[in-house]
Amino acid sequence: MNWTVSLPMYNLTPRLQREYEGLLAAVLAGAGVRDEVQLLREPELPALWRRPDLLLGQTCGYPYVSFLRGVATLLATPCFDVEGCDGSNYSSVIVTRAADGVGALADARGLIAAVNDQHSNSGMNVLRHAVAPLAREGRFFGRVKWTGSHVASLRAVSEGEADIAAIDCVTFGYLRDELPDRVQGIKVLQYSASSPGLPLITAHGVPQEVQIRLRAQLLSPGPQLRQHMAALRIKAFEHRPDADYKRIEQLESEATAAGYSSLTTRLS
Repeated sequence: MNWTVSLPMYNLTPRLQREYEGLLAAVLAGAGVRDEVQLLREPELPALWRRPDLLLGQTCGYPYVSFLRGVATLLATPCFDVEGCDGSNYSSVIVTRAADGVGALADARGLIAAVNDQHSNSGMNVLRHAVAPLAREGRFFGRVKWTGSHVASLRAVSEGEADIAAIDCVTFGYLRDELPDRVQGIKVLQYSASSPGLPLITAHGVPQEVQIRLRAQLLSPGPQLRQHMAALRIKAFEHRPDADYKRIEQLESEATAAGYSSLTTRLS
């Protein structure tokens, strides 16, 4: 069998990409995978997550609960040593420009929000949840600018193309360490509600014995894997059952119950 692997979610710099590729190699070696494996460095999403030959990948929790149940199987979720993380739960950093007068979330009413993707928990779902109690007649932001990535959302806020954004705290922590210029002039307004982090997944049709070996390697890493984990600020991996990811659906339901099912009725 030929397999595909890819961990594209946090490859923000060449160093991080090398470490995530090293992590992949260590997991496969430790799990005894000897089949031919193709590494996809820049896969198309969400097509990657639906591939029947995906041996090891990573997705956001919102796509998982929205359309990946029965397509992908949860292996384990990383526990990052990053501000905003608690075990394998994570939150988003809600940011604005430091020079602006946005001192509280309510001050962002009518402003422009930069959002990476409509299927993002960290960029869209938790931001919607955060402002839902402040919405009036289903509206809060004046406009939403869809950016395609957290890095682009930060840039839009920094350059004045948008006023506020929710950034995955792991992404924000990596940028602060690796590319500090990207967060210059950025103010952390608050942290969002937390939820289970981005899980490592495998295709639902991958043989059960292979799934078991992959998960075992993540939960009990060997020396080589631990080395890459330390370089990536990953303290451990935890297996989170499907029921845990209902927390993400709960955040969506709470926003909807508050009458705020969409960030704005006006999109760009």
